[in-house]
Amino acid sequence: MKFKKVYIEISNICNYSCTFCFKSDRKKNIISPEEFSAILFSIKPYTDYIYLHVLGEPLLHPQLDLLLSMAESEGFHVNITTNGSLLSKQKEMLAHHHVRQYNISLHDAEENVQPSEWSHYWSDVINFANSFSANSYFSLRLWNQGSESSMTYNKKCIDYLEKCFDVKLIDDFRNVKLADHIFLQRSGRFSWPGEKELGIENRVCYAMRDHIAILVDGTVVPCCLDADASMALGNVHTQSLEEILNGERAQNIRNGFLSNRVVEPICRDCGFVLP
Repeated sequence: MKFKKVYIEISNICNYSCTFCFKSDRKKNIISPEEFSAILFSIKPYTDYIYLHVLGEPLLHPQLDLLLSMAESEGFHVNITTNGSLLSKQKEMLAHHHVRQYNISLHDAEENVQPSEWSHYWSDVINFANSFSANSYFSLRLWNQGSESSMTYNKKCIDYLEKCFDVKLIDDFRNVKLADHIFLQRSGRFSWPGEKELGIENRVCYAMRDHIAILVDGTVVPCCLDADASMALGNVHTQSLEEILNGERAQNIRNGFLSNRVVEPICRDCGFVLP
């Protein structure tokens, strides 16, 4: 079994507090270099791509420089999902590493940055992207469409991007290229698993086929949306990943989705729609 990617949560601590983000009761923690090394060893036969993402802000990790070096030395292609607030602060350190792609959640600033500072935030993000786009891809994300309260922020953000990149964006765009290796992705907010009663019985999902996720304590879950480990499959610090993936629960989830069938109750109430 080979995955397109494996999500690794190196920290579930964040410097932003967004109303649309999942609120987990899990203990706040950061991964140690020793734990990260063990995870890299366990997933190496299963993927070439890691995404530093589930909950938390990865750029807050005090030993991120070391973790990136470790991943690079093992030949992994590293992708980072961030709220963008610390890119300028970490710019010098990140310049010493090759990050395949930065996914930057521009919508996070709406609730965490004062309106008078929005343009400063956007400027920091765009300057960083322009500085690193020769060697990295950038996905700038506005995932708050359809929210009436976000209309002002979105319009100002899009106006700013149009001026910066000298482009004109049509009203109903979803994905657009702003410059070489820099893209803007627009989508609506989705509901996290269990957030709403949706009662979906039949669906296809990438979980256990395209990817898995490993939380900060080593717990393996089927996807990056299982932020509370509702579908814990095992723990890489006490079991081999082979044993975990071949476990009954993991196989039932995988085979269910291959048959367009929901197995786990929490998946019936997941509002994420495949693109």
